[in-house]
Amino acid sequence: MPDLILTNGRIHTMDARNSIVESIAIRRGRFQTVGGRIPARGNGTRVVNLRGRHVIPGIIDAHNHFVNLGNRPGYHAILENARSIRDVQQTLSDRRKDVPANEFITAMGGWHTNMWAEKRLPTVKELDEAVSDRPVFLLQTFNGPSVTNTLGKRFFESQPNAVVVAENGAIAGGMPSTTALFRLRQQQTLETKMRGTLDAWRYSAGLGLTAHLDQVGLGSPGPLTPNQSLAAFDPYRMYDAWQALYREGKAFIRLQHNFSANQNDPQLPMLRERLRNQFQFFGSDMLMTGAIGESAAPGDGAGEVWLAAQKAVAEARWRNENHALTLANLENEVAGYEKVHAEFPITDLRWVIAHVPFATPELLNRLKAMGAAVQTTGWRYLQGTTANNGSPFRMILENGIRAGLHSDSAHISPLNPWIHLYYATTGVNAAGEPINADQKISRQDALRLYTRENAWFLRMEDRLGSIEAGKLADMAVLSDDYFTVPDDQIRRIRSAMTVVDGKIVHDAGVLQ
Repeated sequence: MPDLILTNGRIHTMDARNSIVESIAIRRGRFQTVGGRIPARGNGTRVVNLRGRHVIPGIIDAHNHFVNLGNRPGYHAILENARSIRDVQQTLSDRRKDVPANEFITAMGGWHTNMWAEKRLPTVKELDEAVSDRPVFLLQTFNGPSVTNTLGKRFFESQPNAVVVAENGAIAGGMPSTTALFRLRQQQTLETKMRGTLDAWRYSAGLGLTAHLDQVGLGSPGPLTPNQSLAAFDPYRMYDAWQALYREGKAFIRLQHNFSANQNDPQLPMLRERLRNQFQFFGSDMLMTGAIGESAAPGDGAGEVWLAAQKAVAEARWRNENHALTLANLENEVAGYEKVHAEFPITDLRWVIAHVPFATPELLNRLKAMGAAVQTTGWRYLQGTTANNGSPFRMILENGIRAGLHSDSAHISPLNPWIHLYYATTGVNAAGEPINADQKISRQDALRLYTRENAWFLRMEDRLGSIEAGKLADMAVLSDDYFTVPDDQIRRIRSAMTVVDGKIVHDAGVLQ
């Protein structure tokens, strides 16, 4: 007997034929039947009438820094969906409702003032209007600038080596902002990180985003320091909250996490110890180790240390991922992969280059010949221009190389996949400027990259990415029809109901 039946919908399976069915049945965490005759229900079977709503497989983000979102200090508020300072004020005010006295409300990373109509940070007065009885701290991208309200200003100026806060609440980017961040991180405990992680999971589920491949951060082992940016974490301790919640049986979002070894040491001590002593792809379908990424060594394709690191990964037969931020990076990395491939073949190891804001068909063909793949991204949505606009989505799809779509969140870009789908299908940035229109792709193709294709990057294409009998039952019932809403409405799509592992993990209450 099925545990859950969803019927009377438009269920986009994302199978090889792009089939659309009206009903599915789920049993013991897997899709039991997809379309056709629904099995007989039992006493415990829940039936959901979709009333014509559209359903998609659970979205997979195959390159991000999602774990760090849960490790944010304070009671974190998500600002990546705000379109104005008024929206920011409303978001902070809404967050205030369950924040204890004297606790900070924070909003760090994933947003930029380019997204807001005013194109500036809020003032201390505007923050006080939103929340006057709790300290507030907003940090843009990695390391500021930042801004605080009156209570936050009082706190930061009372600390040893006080942070300089201007009369309007502004804190300069760089060391002043990271020092303020440091003061808040000093107050964190495992319990507060577990709370933050649960908040991050709830937000993810509300987007229909059910699985993540985390790329660590800027490895910074040992004690906290004032110069650590928002992206800097102890790579040995950053997963403590996930592990604790997983042991308690509370996990409801899937995670695979890579290991970064970004040391510029010719001996490659961290990398070599990882390769000797760590298991890749070890764990459960809910929490699993990955391989090497976002880098095995600094250099982005240049230098002997970078090349030696890639050879060590290939010799150990590990999956490997690097990022390219420029066309020169991509050229160097492709050439480096070819040198490694000549000595230690990588064809079946699923090596990846992420971001690819620029590319050429010739470079893509060389990668494809080695069995390597690329990850495209919409992170230029926030600060992109016509000269700095990537990814070249259409070029990559027309080339036929294995590809996916990722967010690279949650420091420099939004986690919200609907923002990245909007950018990939319109080429329009946060300021409303068409900067990548000649590389836009169809809504169907973009969604396929974020679901079926991304499962390959986790080595889970046999379990995730499409709604097919026998696969793990991850799916999202959409608030709106992604395929027909006006372009601007794509960014506003949410999940009305999200299912992970056959269990309803988010329910907006519209399908009762």
